[in-house]
Amino acid sequence: MLQVKLRRGGPDMLSGTVGRALDMRALLLLPALALSLLGAHFYRASAWPLVLACVVLVVLLAWPRAWVARLVQWALVLGAAEWLWTAFLLWQQRLALGQPWLRMSLILGAVAVFTAAAALVFRHAGLRSRFALR
Repeated sequence: MLQVKLRRGGPDMLSGTVGRALDMRALLLLPALALSLLGAHFYRASAWPLVLACVVLVVLLAWPRAWVARLVQWALVLGAAEWLWTAFLLWQQRLALGQPWLRMSLILGAVAVFTAAAALVFRHAGLRSRFALR
């Protein structure tokens, strides 16, 4: 019978430094996804400078500096406000045209909450140490 022994902290286990590195990368996927959604929103509106800003912010997430984390946090908070503003404008438009608006409001509200919550990943201890945040 073949027996496989896994070392604690080895590359086969999600513990130790390998597990922490994967946790941090997984946490960084949340702001990257939120910025990508925001970039797609701006792309649809043909706001090219804002699309470029979202792409640059996603790339900057790979650079562990405190100012990068703070800049991304501010961008995500402003992005959540943009989602709420868009939801309000579409709500007004649909209401005026007599179209259903509840599902649209719930979806865009959830996207706004996700975008704002993505800014909170920098409160995680691993990301705080990676980005040297106080």
